[in-house]
Amino acid sequence: MITLYDCATAPSPRRARILLAEKGVAHETVQIDLRTNEQMGEAYRRINPRCTVPALRTDDGLLLTDNAAIAAWVEARFPQPPLLGVAPAEKADVASWNWRIEFEGLMAIAEALRNGSPAMANRALPGPVDYAQIPALAERGRARVQRFFEVLNEHLAAREFVATDRFSVADITAVVAVDFARVVKVKPGDEHPHLQRWRAAMAPRASMSL
Repeated sequence: MITLYDCATAPSPRRARILLAEKGVAHETVQIDLRTNEQMGEAYRRINPRCTVPALRTDDGLLLTDNAAIAAWVEARFPQPPLLGVAPAEKADVASWNWRIEFEGLMAIAEALRNGSPAMANRALPGPVDYAQIPALAERGRARVQRFFEVLNEHLAAREFVATDRFSVADITAVVAVDFARVVKVKPGDEHPHLQRWRAAMAPRASMSL
C-alpha cells in the first residue's frame, strides 16, 4: 500500500494530496502534526531524516521526500491523466511554470512567514537544522508574493490553465500558492481579475477541497 505522510494544515503536503486525488491513486494517510513539532521527533526522523512533509512510501518500499520526486514517480506509475505534459514542448512548459510558481510564489510565502512569525523563531528554514529569522526577509517575501500575483494574473489573461491547454501539476502548485498566501495577508483582489477567474474555475474540481 502507498502511504502519504501528511499534515492537513500545511501547503506542501496539500500539493501531494491533490496530485494523488487527480490521479485516483489509493493510499493510506498518516498525519504528522507540525504544530507540535512531531516532524522533529525520533519516530518520524526514523521514517524521514529530513523532518519534512510530504513524504510518500511507495508500495515497493521507496521513500520519496519532496513534491518533485512524488510527482515524477506518480506520473510514471499512473500515467493517466497526464499531469506533467505529454509532448516534449508541453513537458517543458509545465516544468518551467511549476518551477516559477515554487520559486516566485511558494518560496516567497515561506520567506515571509518563516522570517516574520513569532511561532517560527529559529525555524526560518524547514528541516532538521534550526536557522535564525531575518526580519528583513519577511518584508521582502511579502513584496515578492505581491509581484507573483501580478505576474500570474497577466499570464492567465487569455488562458484557461497555467501551462499548456490542460490541467497540470502547475495548476496544482499555483492553487496551493494562491490559497496559502493568506497566511502572509496577501490575496487576489480586484486588480487580479484573470487570477480570480482562473481560481474560481479550479474550485469545482473535487481535489481542490483537500
